[in-house]
Amino acid sequence: MVRVTAMILFLSIWICTGDCDCLHAQDSVRDSVVKIHTTLRMPDYYRPWAKSSLRESGGTGVFIDCDIVGEGDYVLTNAHVVQFASQIYVQPNRTTNKLAATIVAIAPGIDLALLKLDDPAESPDHERLPLAEELPRIKETVNAYGFPIGGDELSITEGIVSRIEFAVFFFDVKGVRIQIDAALNPGNSGGPAVKNDHIVGLVFSGIREADNIGYLISADEIRLFLHDIEDGVYNGKPAVWGSFSSAENDALREHLALDNTKTGIVVTEPYSDDEDYPLKRWDVITHLGSHSLDNRGKVQVRDDLRLHSFYLVPQLVEKEGLELTVFRKGEELKVLLPVQSDRDRLIPILKYNQPEYAIFGPLGFTVAYHEVVRRLATHSKWGPYLMVSENPLLERFNDKPAFPGEQLVIVPSKMFPHPMTNGYSSPRMDVLTHVNDQPVKSLSHLVELLRGATGEYLEFRFGGLAEALVFHREEFLESTEGILEAEGIRRRFSPRIREVWDSTGG
Repeated sequence: MVRVTAMILFLSIWICTGDCDCLHAQDSVRDSVVKIHTTLRMPDYYRPWAKSSLRESGGTGVFIDCDIVGEGDYVLTNAHVVQFASQIYVQPNRTTNKLAATIVAIAPGIDLALLKLDDPAESPDHERLPLAEELPRIKETVNAYGFPIGGDELSITEGIVSRIEFAVFFFDVKGVRIQIDAALNPGNSGGPAVKNDHIVGLVFSGIREADNIGYLISADEIRLFLHDIEDGVYNGKPAVWGSFSSAENDALREHLALDNTKTGIVVTEPYSDDEDYPLKRWDVITHLGSHSLDNRGKVQVRDDLRLHSFYLVPQLVEKEGLELTVFRKGEELKVLLPVQSDRDRLIPILKYNQPEYAIFGPLGFTVAYHEVVRRLATHSKWGPYLMVSENPLLERFNDKPAFPGEQLVIVPSKMFPHPMTNGYSSPRMDVLTHVNDQPVKSLSHLVELLRGATGEYLEFRFGGLAEALVFHREEFLESTEGILEAEGIRRRFSPRIREVWDSTGG
């Protein structure tokens, strides 16, 4: 009896000790996780001169070990958690204190942001979590920490790594994405997924239509982001642009004279048609550096994982460019490919910048931004309208600028009320092409044209089937101040456009 009692006591002590060690480790991670509170003002893409209402939002963040960018307390979170924030507060776990923080760097495409506490003296007692050295393995278990809706306390969910792939995040940026089967909800964004007290990824998305499917930004991507901002500037991920296809089809392989020993991906549309651009149509990329590609463009990352070869671009690119081996017309060639973080777009992605605008008389003008045109193209009403009216927004959606600085200028909302607009339909979402027979090259150029106009009339012509508008020039321009006052609009121009107006004598 005594022996049994002693054994029970021993087991109780052993179990308690084990649980205490686990609890201590868990508490160490818990105190590294913070709740983020933001006050933000979203831009109004259709009335960029108007201020939208302030609203409260938030998410999760984590104190991260990142001496790369200097001393201090740094919090890693998602870019979308702090986008357009005018105030950011960090609330450490198990406290009610809210500590002011500032954005150090933000990467909209890969959805990462780094914050720093404004007052180092307020820094709480916590551990800084390091990044995992390698990607997790399929079926490994991770714990996701965060502050999802439905409660105020820290939530911890467990999930299995079910998929790892190189995929599009936001704004055409690709990166390594980890899929887990943990329940992730709004508020989890920016929280760490942890294994052995190391961050294997940062929560950035879930699928609301599916049960227990969430996505993480891998530690590899976080590390690239931190190294990028080491000099205080975020340059973005270098990428290969153009169109590519697999080299699996038998007829295609015969056409390209590919024997069974040659594998790679086919260049179907080079990024540039310039004579000196190193890639040509029907080139087959067989190697990135020393890494051989399969017929879907993938490379072996480790024994249990294959990823698309473009995953390697940030690791392999040098100042001179990216070294590729291509098979062209029966020959193998080594080429140096220039890479860039963004592709040239006629219709630019605004990301987290404020839209530019200018107001003249009853017309407000802005630039055709990707965020606006994409919504219009998929809208049940606007999509068909743009097509039927032959609006250039759809036709030129994927175009590069035809010349440096080219922009499409649009009227994003209805004309402001004024007697001079009588009988005209509002040219809403129409593309301004000419003012008095002068082609409009950009929003800045429009300002210059109107500032320098001298004739009795102003004629505005729009693309497609939209009607032209004619106004008395003096009446049109002189009405601007009265319209601004009547509409309660404080500023006639966005800041950079104001500089253009002032520089032309306004």
